[in-house]
Order: sequence, then structure tokens, then C-alpha cells
Amino acid sequence: MAEAPVRVVIVDDHSIFRSGLRADLDASVEVVGEAADASSAIEIIEATRPDVVLLDVHLPASPGAASAPDAAGGEAVIRGASPVVPTTRFLALSVSDAAEDVVRVIRAGARGYITKGSSGAEVSRAVHAVAEGDAVFSPRLAGFVLDAFGAAVGETAARDDELDRLSAREQEVMRLIARGYAYKEVAAELFISMKTVESHVSAVLRKLQLSSRYELTAWASERRLL
Repeated sequence: MAEAPVRVVIVDDHSIFRSGLRADLDASVEVVGEAADASSAIEIIEATRPDVVLLDVHLPASPGAASAPDAAGGEAVIRGASPVVPTTRFLALSVSDAAEDVVRVIRAGARGYITKGSSGAEVSRAVHAVAEGDAVFSPRLAGFVLDAFGAAVGETAARDDELDRLSAREQEVMRLIARGYAYKEVAAELFISMKTVESHVSAVLRKLQLSSRYELTAWASERRLL
């Protein structure tokens, strides 16, 4: 028995490109819907529940914005549709190979990013790979992703290493102090004495090698711990 085709929705604001792509895709890929802007794309994706969405990065947010492509349009489609169709995967297909576009749409939840210079056969292979759970990138774009997410992993590891120096109670105190709570308010919030709060704050500053609660606030803000 032949395998069922991968069901896709094409989202791009150029009808000629959509038609050409539809014609170039392999027979193993079935186009179940098309959309030209972010808002209609979300509606069509929710209605058809495709396996994969081929998604342009720069899209008009709505029909009225057709003459002004929105760089966040592709992201809006992913963020808007994903909660309703969690099994659908998104593959960015764009003329842009700018690092910021690649990283932005991947952070939003896309499983891959290929350029519009790809052939129909290459797009079809990418669709199948993404449908099966793989991540797919055009060769020159893979470096952007590795650099961006490698750095993010390194930052997370460094932050976690710093937090590991603190006990669970010290972390609670640290967050409250960094948010601007007075010692008395921290004591009331955690049901501990003022003296215990002072002791924890001293330990936190010492372990993190900081000299004041103001430095602590800046430290926590930089690491998005507030």
C-alpha cells in the first residue's frame, strides 16, 4: 500500500510563487490549502490541520496590509496556529537569508528554513524530513542557527551554574530582593525572620561575587530571572 502523501499548506503573499511551488512539488506532497497573509493563514491551518506549513517569513498581517509586508508575519502564523494544531510543523521558505530572519522564525517554532532558490525536489524532501520530525536548513543557513542556539545554550549553562551555587531558599530570597522587596517584606513573604533574610542576602552576594542589592538586581535582570 502506498504511503499517504504529506499534507501541506503554502503561505506566501505572491500567488505566482504559490502556483509555481504547487506545480513543482512531488506527487508525495499534497497541497490542502493556500494563504496570502498571516490572519487567513491561521484560519486555513486550523481548518485543514496539515502535516507541514510552507511559510514565507515576510507576510502581510492582514488583507488590508497586502502592500506592506510585515517581518513578523511568519512568526505570527506560527505563534497563532501552534496552540490549536500542535502536531503541525512549520518550514520557513523565504527569499531572505538574513541571519536575524532565520533565528527569529526558528525561535518562534519553525522546524527548518530553506531559501526560495531551492528546487521543487529539494522542497519536497525538506517537507518529508520536517514531517518526520527532523530539522532542515539550507547549507549556508545552518551556521546561523548553530551560532545563535549554541550561544543560547552556553548562556543557559552559565546561568544555571551560577544558580547552583545558591540553595533553594537563597534563590527565593535573591529573586525577591532583586525585584525590589524590602527585607521586612521578604521576611513576611517567606515566613522567616529579618535576621535570616539578612544572612541569606549576605550569602547570595558573597557566592555571586556582588557588592550590593543594586548589582544583584542588574545581575538577575541580565539573566531574565525577575
